[in-house]
Amino acid sequence: MSFDLADIDRNQLLTDLDRTDCEDSLYTFLQYAWRWVDPSPFTPGWPLEAICEHLEAVVDGEIKRLVINIPPRMGKSTVTSVCLPAWIWAQRYNSPVSGPGVPILHASYALSLAMRDSVKCRRLIESPWYQKMWGDRFQLVGDQNAKARFANDKKGERMITAVEAKVTGEGGQVIIIDDPNAANEVLSAATIESTKEWWDGTMSTRLNDPKTGAFIVIQQRLGEDDLTGHILATDHGWTHLMLPMEYEPERSVVTSIGWKDPRTEPGELLWPERFDKPQVADLTRRLGPWKAAGQLQQRPEPKGGGVIKREWWQLYSGAAYPPMDYVLASIDTAYTEKTENDYSALTVWGVFSGADAGGANRYVASGGRLMESTEEAANFDSIIRAERGGDQPRVMLMHAWQKRLQLHELIKEVAESCKLMKVDKLLIENKASGISVSQEIRRLYGHEDFSVELVDPKGQDKLARLYSVQHLFAEGMVYAPDKIWADEVITQCGVFPKGKHDDLVDTVSQSLRHLRKVGLLVRAPEWIAETHDSMRHTGAVKPLYEV
Repeated sequence: MSFDLADIDRNQLLTDLDRTDCEDSLYTFLQYAWRWVDPSPFTPGWPLEAICEHLEAVVDGEIKRLVINIPPRMGKSTVTSVCLPAWIWAQRYNSPVSGPGVPILHASYALSLAMRDSVKCRRLIESPWYQKMWGDRFQLVGDQNAKARFANDKKGERMITAVEAKVTGEGGQVIIIDDPNAANEVLSAATIESTKEWWDGTMSTRLNDPKTGAFIVIQQRLGEDDLTGHILATDHGWTHLMLPMEYEPERSVVTSIGWKDPRTEPGELLWPERFDKPQVADLTRRLGPWKAAGQLQQRPEPKGGGVIKREWWQLYSGAAYPPMDYVLASIDTAYTEKTENDYSALTVWGVFSGADAGGANRYVASGGRLMESTEEAANFDSIIRAERGGDQPRVMLMHAWQKRLQLHELIKEVAESCKLMKVDKLLIENKASGISVSQEIRRLYGHEDFSVELVDPKGQDKLARLYSVQHLFAEGMVYAPDKIWADEVITQCGVFPKGKHDDLVDTVSQSLRHLRKVGLLVRAPEWIAETHDSMRHTGAVKPLYEV
């Protein structure tokens, strides 16, 4: 069989090839569609390709639960909320999440944003380019001016809702959650909690067919317990695509489809064509450490910690604690077993003098090793004394726990901890639950060796109280053993005030503030000044009055 090349419609052939390329690749579709949805020029980049690759896996049925974390201004809404629905409807083959018959539900933190993307998506579908390519596959039906909801003649629908709407009676086969919280809500615990309730009670049940449908959540991280953190901590089977602005090798993982961050050098930028080094530095400076860690690095705490950096804790790995001059316990009370309430938490602290950390069994905080000999330990002692002006007191975290307990169980647990650790004094915050606990402990355990004191924070909030002892950590005065329970305290201090819980943090600030107040914990400059004063020759003391 022969044919004449003159009979071939070259333009139609090129259109067919473009159509096939666009159907096969969301990234290719995005490049063609960009001019119809965004006035800025399209900037190629592997981060967009990575997002598209994972969204394609959703449509192919390889991923049914996908969460993506990426910095702002990276085109995530254009890809996920505008182009993806149009691309799904353009597919040649029908499946539960592919083809023009797929119902799609889109949500954001505000109805206005969901509406914005709905309008853009409809504008794309009605564009001359899209109609030329796929106008014969389906037609939009119903009100031509509809913004919140539109449908096609193949039973496909695109609907919107919002976190602020609280409830929705709608459902979909693909549910897209784009920015469930606004960036300025980063410290609003009430808003974060409301979002989680909205997800658990409403959106997580809205799939038309949970077995074949798909969830897509895309956002910048705003806190340890934001929707991403909540989902990854409570649900299984989610694929997590995490794209930090600056590469951190220790956090790089391979996703469920075998994708891995292509960067190799620490600090390598995500998309230098979009955000180069000066721009990233400026953005980091304007956001500050807390917001930059979440929004840029997708890590809801600054590297090393926030108010109290992880690197400031001095790790202790001795077989036994050094002899303690004074042992203090501090408790934050909340006696209940209901899981939605806070924990009761207790930490125990020991004050020890200067470099006297138990003979030769010393721990070098900077090097992280035990002393090898008594002579080396003695040399270490002399260095510490020279730097700090003598046997300067330091403080050791000796014990910690947080539990949900009824009152009688809490009293018993606290008393047992105080007896075990040979506590001199127990601090309890002077609030309703704390007063009840102190009364019961005094009544049942008043014969024990530890005393009980109610502490009044005098109107200072939790953040201010922690900041007031920040310098003790920064100056290397606070030690902790290399234990799991100690790491829990360190981590909770590191993510505060954006963490899910802060009960242990309250006991930390309460303890160290008390030790400062009573003069048992003295900073190096103060210690040196006092030592110099005590050594200064003042001559004979003249009496005020002579006989």
